[in-house]
Amino acid sequence: MPYVVYSQHIMNTESELTCRFSPEVITAMRRHIVLADGNEVFFAGMINEHGVVTSVTVAARGQEDAVPVNVSQARECAVLIHNHPSGVLRPSDADMGIASTVSQDGQGFYIINNEVTAVYAVMEPVKPRQIVPLQLSSVRSYLSSGGPLSKLSPHFEERPAQLDLLEAVADVFNKKAVGMFEAGTGVGKSYAYLLPAMLWAIQNKERVVVSTGTINLQQQLIEKDIPAAERILAKPVKAVLVKGRQNYICLRRLQDASSEPDLFTDDSEVLASIKKWIESTPTGSRSDLPFVPPENVWSRINSESDACMGARCIHRENCFVMKVRKEAAGANLLIVNHHLLFADIESRMDGVGYDDASVLPPYKHIVFDEAHGIESAATSFFSGSFTRFRLLKQLSLLYRQRRGGVAGYIFTLQVLSKTEDKTEDIIVAINEIKQTIINLELLCNDVLGSETAIWLNDNTVRVFSPVLSLLNTLSEKIAAVVANVREIMEGIDEEDKDVPHYWETKSVLRRLDDVVLLCNNFSAWNEKKDIVFWMQRLRLNPALTKNNENPIYIQFIETPLDVAGLMNKGVYEPMESIVCTSATLSINNSFTYWMKRAGIQYVDAERLKQKMFPSPFPYEKNVLFCVPQDAPFPDQDSIVFQQYVESAIIKLITAAQGRTLVLFTSYESLKSACVVARNAFQNKGIQILKQGDDDRFRLLDIFKKDTNSVLFATDSFWQGVDVPGNSLSQVVIVKLPFSVPNDPVYSARAEAITQRGGSPFMELSLPEAVIKFRQGFGRLVRRGDDKGCVVVLDRRIMERKYGSLFMNSIPKTKCLYAPLSSISKSIETFLYP
Repeated sequence: MPYVVYSQHIMNTESELTCRFSPEVITAMRRHIVLADGNEVFFAGMINEHGVVTSVTVAARGQEDAVPVNVSQARECAVLIHNHPSGVLRPSDADMGIASTVSQDGQGFYIINNEVTAVYAVMEPVKPRQIVPLQLSSVRSYLSSGGPLSKLSPHFEERPAQLDLLEAVADVFNKKAVGMFEAGTGVGKSYAYLLPAMLWAIQNKERVVVSTGTINLQQQLIEKDIPAAERILAKPVKAVLVKGRQNYICLRRLQDASSEPDLFTDDSEVLASIKKWIESTPTGSRSDLPFVPPENVWSRINSESDACMGARCIHRENCFVMKVRKEAAGANLLIVNHHLLFADIESRMDGVGYDDASVLPPYKHIVFDEAHGIESAATSFFSGSFTRFRLLKQLSLLYRQRRGGVAGYIFTLQVLSKTEDKTEDIIVAINEIKQTIINLELLCNDVLGSETAIWLNDNTVRVFSPVLSLLNTLSEKIAAVVANVREIMEGIDEEDKDVPHYWETKSVLRRLDDVVLLCNNFSAWNEKKDIVFWMQRLRLNPALTKNNENPIYIQFIETPLDVAGLMNKGVYEPMESIVCTSATLSINNSFTYWMKRAGIQYVDAERLKQKMFPSPFPYEKNVLFCVPQDAPFPDQDSIVFQQYVESAIIKLITAAQGRTLVLFTSYESLKSACVVARNAFQNKGIQILKQGDDDRFRLLDIFKKDTNSVLFATDSFWQGVDVPGNSLSQVVIVKLPFSVPNDPVYSARAEAITQRGGSPFMELSLPEAVIKFRQGFGRLVRRGDDKGCVVVLDRRIMERKYGSLFMNSIPKTKCLYAPLSSISKSIETFLYP
């Protein structure tokens, strides 16, 4: 390097030096160089928004002409600084190499003399962006009386709880905190977190991710709440709804599927309809289809990461996934579901890091709405499973028999490959796998006996042993097929890899690898105490069962015992600010249970903010809470209790004139009660709807429109059901929603609590039930003028000591603990005075 070039960067006056270093740093570096006898010293420096080094740490000391680089310190600093004792500040080749490397992370590289009177900036550091904090009073004014919302809305009414929540969320962004905020129905939490999130994204140019648990809320945010928030702020924001790529059609796979009619003999009309739809759809999203395609059709034509040909694809310019990714890359606000967020978090934890694009573009701020569901969503995402259907489907893509011949990817690949023909070996192995899975399911049914599920542990390993042996055999046979197919693929020249079957096979092999890994994990269960390994017996929906197909099948599952550590490592530690909000986070006015389950217990106390914002709705005036005094206890005689339930439901529906949501904890109980109710109300103008008879969204749509209808539901209908107005005047909760004691995951978690000396009932079963009970209760009142009754047929809520936890976790209402006959009359009077 010519002297004239590098000398231009040497600063040797006091004023010039202070442009680089604070006086305190200059003094500190001089002192440390003297203490090192004038040898080279490596300093790790931090800079302010003006680029001035304001602090340094001695990371290493060396010789007269060399010093080691402390890699861990180097990663954390803004600028690497070392001295040249000779006073010649020309960078060595080693200096230039290090400067080039650290520049990739935006770090600078300076050389100084021993007196710290001259500095040579080999590489300039990237100055930290100056963050503009949100002014709390200004943010609050948007939703206050006299503010923009009051001028836009003719029915405006200031909500003090909403203003307080708004301010709390803004404070989380300002202080890089983690906030837990319970906001009761009617507080207006969507605006309370959207406005601070949008303002932060706009003024600091930092992306914010809003993660929700339900499609309904995502659609509400993107179609209604965000456009309204833009009008309130009078500032545009680019918000994009991002779905997993499997929700979008792949044009290349659709084209390929159309050329393989033998795969869709029963669904040719569906495929034709999709091809027609693709000509006009702007999104390519499954949700925009005017019908629900069969899963076996959609999974063959949707977008898959492993099957994506990327730049090689002739459809790249029109790719729906690429369009969404481009939109997301330029967005201020991303709306996602919890599952997609965890897919992104997983890839970042696996090595992508948090500064580059992965499933989502990079971000440092998350708002979890419906945060009560993040533990369940994380548990579901980080679980793995397989069934015979999943396995056989992948194998059939590689090889299948059809009328008059055979088909499958392996034949195309073998023609292109230079390796010896392995198709016969693969066919033999696939047929052996099919027989092994049949034998495995027969064995599993024997092991399960009358049980529907079994958990692999010290007490069951003896009966599980033959299953583990067959799983090991299955794993070896699948691995052999995968190895042979990969060998064929390795023999294909680069220019021949553009064939679609090559990329489809990559996707198949990845799925087969997942099955092999799961089988191997089962065999190593005793070394993986943080995972629950279990299997369950399931039955196909009769409508989906083909001729001569066994409707009974086995599912093998691995589930994390606890996701708290994963949540802390993947979410709370790397993110700058996190807002968690829901109407049901607390139990008896305490967040402790949810904090433990969701991993927030690991967050430093000074970073944590928590508060409850009660609902403004007049529950004491508009809600009658009833428990029949003459109900039998459900845990004493289940048959007697079921008979009582079936009789009581008819009386309650009659009193409310329909308009009832009946929530069960057992589908068998639901089915039995539904039969009785349909017989009782036949030809009486009250339609009895049952979960499972139709798509969830269609059922809810019918329930909303038919104001005299009744919906019998369980599980997922305890939350996410929003039916304001006259269509829902009564919620009947059949039993307190305690987990089934023989549920494998519950059993494993309960045992873990017992082993550390805790109480599974008080620490797990009871808190879970209270949270779910609160969600069920919350289905009734969705607007300020909603009026109705909640009836709990389980009188343990009044008679057992723990019942107070349930009662103290819901708003105060009118209460009635009386015989069912009195309750029926009171309901009729209350609803129809």
